[in-house]
Amino acid sequence: MDNKFILDACCGPRCFWFNKQHPNTLYVDKRKEEKGFLAFRPNREINPDKIMDHRNLEFEDKSFKLVVFDPPHLLGKQGNKDSTNASYGVYSRDTWKVDLKKGFDECWRVLEDYGVLIFKWSEVSLKHKEVLEVLEREPLFGHPVRNKNNTHWFCFMKIPDDTNSANCVKK
Repeated sequence: MDNKFILDACCGPRCFWFNKQHPNTLYVDKRKEEKGFLAFRPNREINPDKIMDHRNLEFEDKSFKLVVFDPPHLLGKQGNKDSTNASYGVYSRDTWKVDLKKGFDECWRVLEDYGVLIFKWSEVSLKHKEVLEVLEREPLFGHPVRNKNNTHWFCFMKIPDDTNSANCVKK
């Protein structure tokens, strides 16, 4: 794993990756789906390098220089075979705040000092402002404006506390 310094913590079908087999990236997801699991997208698959839940990453602290966190954006019933749920996953309406916070905190834990965390959120079920409040960190910058897909990208950097930044933790 020496050359794996990028982590995609919930890779799903790797839709936004230009190189879906980037040699320095470790792709993890809690599920695996063979090609054809969606009839209308016969080539789509979910094939992580490691099966692992983003809420419990089995890596040492400060293991990665870059972490990509694209968690489920939908709230609903798990196990629902709706095509969007099947591709991207779903959080429970009752536990989404805890699940999202645990996932973000795990990504933060495995990120090395001065490492970058890229967070993607699509406003399908929840507004990005509500989601950022749950994370309790302020991004450095991002794409918080509306677009036709309501998808937002945010960049965080793990700046050690002794640099007077306090990682922009919201009080």
